[in-house]
Amino acid sequence: MFIAEERGSPYAPDYRVFFRDESGPVSPLHDIPLWADRARRLANMVVEVPRWTNAKMEISLGETLNPIKQDVKKGALRYVSNVFPHHGYIWNYGALPQTWEDPRHVDPGTGARGDNDPIDVIEIGSRVAQRGDVLTVKILGALALIDEGETDWKLIAIDARDPDAERLSDVADLEKVRPGLLRATLEWFRLYKVPDGKPVNVFAFDGEAKDAAFAHRVIDEVHEFWRALVSGEAEASDICKSNVSVAGSAHRVPRDQAAAALAAAPPPAQPQALPDTGVVRGRGLFVRGRGVRLRGAGRGARDAGRVARHGAAVVRRPESQAVACS
Repeated sequence: MFIAEERGSPYAPDYRVFFRDESGPVSPLHDIPLWADRARRLANMVVEVPRWTNAKMEISLGETLNPIKQDVKKGALRYVSNVFPHHGYIWNYGALPQTWEDPRHVDPGTGARGDNDPIDVIEIGSRVAQRGDVLTVKILGALALIDEGETDWKLIAIDARDPDAERLSDVADLEKVRPGLLRATLEWFRLYKVPDGKPVNVFAFDGEAKDAAFAHRVIDEVHEFWRALVSGEAEASDICKSNVSVAGSAHRVPRDQAAAALAAAPPPAQPQALPDTGVVRGRGLFVRGRGVRLRGAGRGARDAGRVARHGAAVVRRPESQAVACS
């Protein structure tokens, strides 16, 4: 069992979500097993972003213990815009542990290199998860997003405990059990960067959702890439490989060293105020092609307009004192 432990202040640069097992701190990237039940092909998923939220959180690849943190770009905390009719992320979003999309590898199907991240997962169950939850999920299929020229797989999964999990075995089942969700998912990924002034995203395979068997082959491949990474066969200087449990890893560290890294993190603190703009407060942006039309009027519309012109809402605060990889 894995437990999330928050440190710092949510929506501030020092915010982190660490993970523990019964013996102490662990890395969610390296120490949480990929498979919850290998025989049944049920995977572990680390939830980074709960459904309906906007703060762009992700596993920190470069820090000791790889905690979750809020993404920062050009010194600013990042939030995903509300693109009408969607609010924030429309599913629970996260990653599979012990996976890595190797940037040296050109996928023959997409013609693009890996994006240097663990593989992403969208979890479509009925429950709104908590940041740092570790869910047992059934893999249903995969989408191949091409993000700034890189392959960025998006696995489609459902919590194995969800009441509809038994009714879903493949993407072909989605339309009858979750009608409209696949279409909304494609739309969301195509448009979510448009308010930041970027073009509409594209998919490989003309946006076709690949089936569960295909998705499992991708998972097996990126798991092997991770094995090469953590063993030292593959080099990625920007990824911290410290772990407490991976057999044969040259980067395995004693438990007391991992505990010291967690102890150095700032204490938990009250959340900072969310940005008072349409990005987080529920107003949406209409997107037509590459243009953005505002929904609403008055000050709220002006705030949203500022977001549409200049990108997602940001909060600038002092840099965090993250623990560098040891």
